[in-house]
Amino acid sequence: MRRSSRLKRLAAFIQGTVQPVPFPHIDPVLVQIGPFAIRWYALAYVATILLGWRYVAAIVGNPRLWSHRAPPATAPQIDDLILWLTLGVIVGGRLGHVLFYTPEMIWTDPLEIFKTWHGGMSFHGGALGVLIAGFLFARRHGINPLSLGDVIVAAEPIGGLLVRIANFINGELWGRPTHVPWGMVFPDAGPLPRHPSQLYEAALEGLVLFAVLRWATHGRKLLNRPGVVMGMFLTGYGLIRIGLENVREPDSYMPHFPLGLTMGMMLSTPMLLAGLYLIWRGMRAPLPAIGQGPDESA
Repeated sequence: MRRSSRLKRLAAFIQGTVQPVPFPHIDPVLVQIGPFAIRWYALAYVATILLGWRYVAAIVGNPRLWSHRAPPATAPQIDDLILWLTLGVIVGGRLGHVLFYTPEMIWTDPLEIFKTWHGGMSFHGGALGVLIAGFLFARRHGINPLSLGDVIVAAEPIGGLLVRIANFINGELWGRPTHVPWGMVFPDAGPLPRHPSQLYEAALEGLVLFAVLRWATHGRKLLNRPGVVMGMFLTGYGLIRIGLENVREPDSYMPHFPLGLTMGMMLSTPMLLAGLYLIWRGMRAPLPAIGQGPDESA
């Protein structure tokens, strides 16, 4: 009975008797000055870097969060770290998109790899780029990489919120066809109403995950347990992404994987497993005495 009702509602959408929620046509270009354009998508990345930088600096500068351990980095080191992470996001995000989703670009049009303004960034590639950049920075400065990772991921949901909103403005990465009352007909996505999955991701990967990590860092003071906050981020993002892949339309150029799997699901599963391990590892380790100096061991 329920399935029949859903089919009737979807048919009503198609026939035009029930109108989907109008898609807000926002110009993806915020400012155009001659040949130069400032796009919402690029602005989302810039805002993420700036806001994330200040948030991480505030965390390492708050002594109330570090009752059992010293912060992993100083304020000047955080300033230097941002450049490393910015390169990690851009290079990792672009290469991740190419390797995970469009590997044929390597031999058909290799110069396109460098044209990031044409779009095409992978979250999982960007996350891997940040992981490598953060590890190299920690090794160079003799910092515990897990503690450094904890403060980095605490700010990541800021990007999850802003970039997904920019995806929505661009009318890209839309969801699967749906009968829900808030379904939208996206430009270039056909006549069927679809899940606004970008907004789901903005809410869950951005607002909800930020609130969870804020509770972990400021409520439970889990920064004193290296790796736990990073594990919570990996676990939370993995669960959210795997779940939302069920309503997000897979890229048309991707092959059909068995068991209904998507590339996003397969890339998120290792994150989920690694996150659970880090939480288990960090919670079972004893806390040092209050006021102990920095722990440089990984």
